[in-house]
Amino acid sequence: MQRKASAVWQGGLKDGKGTITTGSGALSAMPYSFGMRFENAPGTNPEELIGAAHAGCFSMALSNILGEAGIKPERIDTQAAVTLEKTDAGFSITKIHLDVTVRAPGADRAKFEAAAAKAKTGCPVSRVLNAAITMKANLAG
Repeated sequence: MQRKASAVWQGGLKDGKGTITTGSGALSAMPYSFGMRFENAPGTNPEELIGAAHAGCFSMALSNILGEAGIKPERIDTQAAVTLEKTDAGFSITKIHLDVTVRAPGADRAKFEAAAAKAKTGCPVSRVLNAAITMKANLAG
């Protein structure tokens, strides 16, 4: 299986602008810029997209692992906070914090925590990232 995406950038780093497009068409010429990435201007940026991908991947992996443990979640709500920092090697994504809340009435807490830990390290996006991944996992009745 292979998925594709593309980016087009025009101009210099600070005065330029670009667009991001996904093969599925979910994003089509979505604009991004220096201001969107480094100055909190409205719009998307690569780190936000990595966070979305990580949250989605983790949620699906957790659903699968919970199912294998006999737990059927009603809802999995995952937020990913991606930290971009300037290091000696240049800008790097150094940390990602996952904050997940799962609604699964009657679920065994120990099985839930084991499943969350397994999903954190096992989802494909977690495995591709070279960043410290932390997690807060909440089980809601």
